[in-house]
Amino acid sequence: MKGRYFTDEFFDRLERLALNLPTTLTGYYGGKHKINKYGQTVEFADFREYQPGDDIRRIDWNLFARLGKYFLKLYTDERQMHVRIYIDCSASVGFYPEKAEYILGLAVAFGYLAIRNNDKVSFHILKDGSATDPFGLIVGKNAFYSAVGKMKDITFGGEADFADTIPNIPDMSTNDGLAVVISDFLTENKWKKAVDYFLFRKQHVVLCQVLDKEEISPTYGGKLNLVDCEGGGNGDSKNVQVSISRAMIASYKKELASYIAQMKKFCDSRSVAFLSTGTDIAIEKLIFGKLAQYDIVR
Repeated sequence: MKGRYFTDEFFDRLERLALNLPTTLTGYYGGKHKINKYGQTVEFADFREYQPGDDIRRIDWNLFARLGKYFLKLYTDERQMHVRIYIDCSASVGFYPEKAEYILGLAVAFGYLAIRNNDKVSFHILKDGSATDPFGLIVGKNAFYSAVGKMKDITFGGEADFADTIPNIPDMSTNDGLAVVISDFLTENKWKKAVDYFLFRKQHVVLCQVLDKEEISPTYGGKLNLVDCEGGGNGDSKNVQVSISRAMIASYKKELASYIAQMKKFCDSRSVAFLSTGTDIAIEKLIFGKLAQYDIVR
């Protein structure tokens, strides 16, 4: 994998963005997110500039005396927001290298924004009908960069099972953060069940659909053998021989648009943020332009 989304230049382009979960709660996490009450801080983590509305009791006055600017002390706290990122690494994603790279890059972007907010991050890989957590709980930039260095070696295969694997992932807490699911969602798998499970756990939810340009506007034509890359090979009942015409491509585009509209309608009915994009859209533009509409980033 080329790794164009695993560079300092990519992270620099994300510096002007920050995660922001809308809530009516009060108090603070170790990061920048509000909770019911102040927690017991255990370890100093970082500074950030004072923003209107911050608690002035947390200002570091020694730093103000040296720099003339207001900074808050941030502490690592067990009640930091936990950003869980679920990555579809199925065969249908890996079939298009650009889409696979984009999906991993989008996962890295969400992880970076979380780490910048002094939050906790975990990456969950969905493939071959199972879910794995190869990097464990990530706290701090050093651990994050270590995980990113290994993400370029992730492989793709089989099918991403949303319905059965996600509810069985251990250590899923309640009301402690954000669940981000990144996939092409071109599956018969019951992904809606996973969304409802997240909501049952009182998680904020973001669904990111990534499609390759060939999936959005196919250039194929003539007689083709269509093989289900997540199926059982040439003998799979989903494999068919077809003759691709302009009318068939037009019908496909119409069905795809209808499917995306249905996904958005479902997400809107549950106040879930939904993004659908092609790989030609810059990731930082996608995050800032789309998620800003949901007030998830600022």
